[in-house]
Amino acid sequence: MATKNNDFDVKDIDLAKKGALRIEWAAQQMPVLRSIKERFAKEKPLKGIRLCACLHVTTETAYLMETLKAGGAEISLCASNPLSTQDDVASSLAKNTGINVYAIKGEDKKTYYRHIKEALKIKPQITMDDGADVVSTIHQEEKVLLNEIIGGTEETTTGVIRLKAMADDGALQYPIIAVNDAYTKHLFDNRYGTGQSTIDGILRATNRLIAGSVFVVCGYGWCGKGVSMRAKGLGARVIVTEVDPLRALEATMDGYEVMPILEASKIGDIFVTATGDINVISKKCFEVMKDGAIVSNTGHFNVEIDINSLEKMAKSRRIIRDFVEEFTLQKGKKIYLLGEGRLINLASAEGHPSAVMDMSFANQALCAEYMVKNSKRLDKKVYSVPEDIDKEIARLKLNAMGVKIDSLTLEQAKYLSSWKMGT
Repeated sequence: MATKNNDFDVKDIDLAKKGALRIEWAAQQMPVLRSIKERFAKEKPLKGIRLCACLHVTTETAYLMETLKAGGAEISLCASNPLSTQDDVASSLAKNTGINVYAIKGEDKKTYYRHIKEALKIKPQITMDDGADVVSTIHQEEKVLLNEIIGGTEETTTGVIRLKAMADDGALQYPIIAVNDAYTKHLFDNRYGTGQSTIDGILRATNRLIAGSVFVVCGYGWCGKGVSMRAKGLGARVIVTEVDPLRALEATMDGYEVMPILEASKIGDIFVTATGDINVISKKCFEVMKDGAIVSNTGHFNVEIDINSLEKMAKSRRIIRDFVEEFTLQKGKKIYLLGEGRLINLASAEGHPSAVMDMSFANQALCAEYMVKNSKRLDKKVYSVPEDIDKEIARLKLNAMGVKIDSLTLEQAKYLSSWKMGT
């Protein structure tokens, strides 16, 4: 299938009109990216650049793709999670922008990786990843593409962890900018975006009352902090589980109960994993959970919950409502798994609000521009977002919000840069 000389594989191209309206709605809350798009349209900093993006195909991602295209890039897009695609958005991009799109909500694992391979046919010079599946695929199966790639960006914590491991092993073959580590990304997207959208996903899937429940958050990184904050705000008794003593101490100081996961498993009503690690909720946890416990994940991959063990423990299972699977164990106890253990905020809801993704995707756009200009002097490792880009995005966001701040006086600037002036 093709239109406007592009290739695509989407669920239903006739959903394009609905998707276009939803993209328009999201763009209204993305003033920083809009200003970048306007400049890109004039300057064309990405002219002639082939870019492969593996991201959650949402309305906000669509506006990023439009921004990159305005900058002159030729783009292919695939999903970074089998359940995160918004089909109407994928259709709108395919029909209305000429971007190559390969994404269908609910696609199986085979289709997911086929779509990545399809997207890579563009022979990218820049990769834009969310979870590092494209980078991993290139390095393991499509090494011939490495000759033309000048660099890439990575959106999420899990992907940054994978890429740093590659760099430490000497396996990474081109520079990557860790967009996730920008202050304007993790302080806002991970905390406020994940906090709100995770609760939104749980509520849409279950329609359960949060107030009065025992709400267990596994991991107290920025995502876990956001989820804990919002669950507490809705009246839950929040318990945090951690392996890092500093984060555990922080959670305690923030007013949450902190205990080992096996202890929390005995009393929790709703569980959310936000660690980026494997089998955080294990067979031993399922064995001691209460009847009716609800288990979900907001980390990037569906490995944080030991689903294989849960399946083996169950004598029966059924889909009891959309995105809720009921597992009945041998003694009749029921455990409910949300969204196949995948990102619940995107599996059953719409992901982060546009206003917070505005900053995350502004980072993506400006880092792509930075990579084009500076790739030749960068080594094959993972870089932080340049501080001037981070601060510029914060400045633009404040301006859009109508918030004004002070500037240092010459005297103050001199004092901060001097070591001679003391008491």
